[in-house]
Amino acid sequence: MKIEHLALWVEDLEMMKDFYCHYFNLSSGEKYHNPIKNFTSYFLSFESGARIELMHKPGLLNHSEKNNLFGFTHIAISTGSKENVLHLTETFRKAGIQIIGEPRTTGDGYFESVILDPEGNSIELTI
Repeated sequence: MKIEHLALWVEDLEMMKDFYCHYFNLSSGEKYHNPIKNFTSYFLSFESGARIELMHKPGLLNHSEKNNLFGFTHIAISTGSKENVLHLTETFRKAGIQIIGEPRTTGDGYFESVILDPEGNSIELTI
C-alpha cells in the first residue's frame, strides 16, 4: 500500500497551486470545477507519483490556529539530502516565507526544517 494523495482545503486556489508547483517542482493537472457544488480543485504531482489535491469551496471556515487542532498537522516533503534541506530553507527565507523550525537534527534522528505555506500550513523539509 501507499498514500495516493493528500488533500488540502485552500482559500486561494491559484496562488497555492503556483506556490507548490514553483517551490517543489510539482506538475499540475487541469483545473476541475463542479458547478453544482461550487467546488474547484487541482491535482499536483511529484515525480515519484505522490500527489497533493488542492481544493476550494467558498464559505468554508478558516481556523486561525491550524496547528492546535486534532487531525493532520503537517506534510513532510523529502528533498533528498541535508544540503537540499539547507538550500531550500534559505530559498524560502529569501522569498519571505516564514520559517518556523530552523534546520536541525531531531531527537528521533530526522534532519529537517519547517516552513509555513502562504496559507499557514506546516511543511517539514526532510532528507
